[in-house]
Amino acid sequence: MRILKTTVAAVALTLSLGPAFAETPKPDIGKLVTPAVIAEMREFIDTEIVEVSVQAQNNRLSNLAQDKIDALDSQWKAEREAADKPLIAATLSSPLSVYLARIQGKSLGLYAEIFVMDKTGLNVGQSSVTSDFWQGDEDKYQKTFAVADDALFIDEPEWDDEAKIWRNQVSFTILAADKSKIGAVTVELNLTELERRMQAGS
Repeated sequence: MRILKTTVAAVALTLSLGPAFAETPKPDIGKLVTPAVIAEMREFIDTEIVEVSVQAQNNRLSNLAQDKIDALDSQWKAEREAADKPLIAATLSSPLSVYLARIQGKSLGLYAEIFVMDKTGLNVGQSSVTSDFWQGDEDKYQKTFAVADDALFIDEPEWDDEAKIWRNQVSFTILAADKSKIGAVTVELNLTELERRMQAGS
């Protein structure tokens, strides 16, 4: 009888907590992803370490054929499931990746992921392991670097059922000091945290 009462109590507690973890209303990105929020992103991307790192990879891989790009992307995806991860390890240990990971950490949950791409859409640095290495076939590249110097792409919010938060990605073209296009960046925002901060006035 005691076991039954404990089980019933546990079920009741789970049901009582259920709504707190249910999907919340879709946030209005027009009110959340403001010019000030975007300006803050541009500020930490418009730095020497980003430009130097992207330019170096552009110079090193400037004539890389599409089949080689596809091979690198396939290698990255395979390494995600493998014990040996030379490409992933080399990328995550780069100065740019360390810098981006620090930015993500200092945001205290606001930035869920940050990754920088070169002129072909290959990752140069990232704050965490991305699902793929080449972004050239995705909107985050095709609607930024492939469009214009000042292109900005704000993706639609998506509900993260595991973390119980709303997320979205903000991507824009990266310019060198001489204002030439050199790459692109994607910043994944925790919209739930951003909304909480705005409501709190922080």
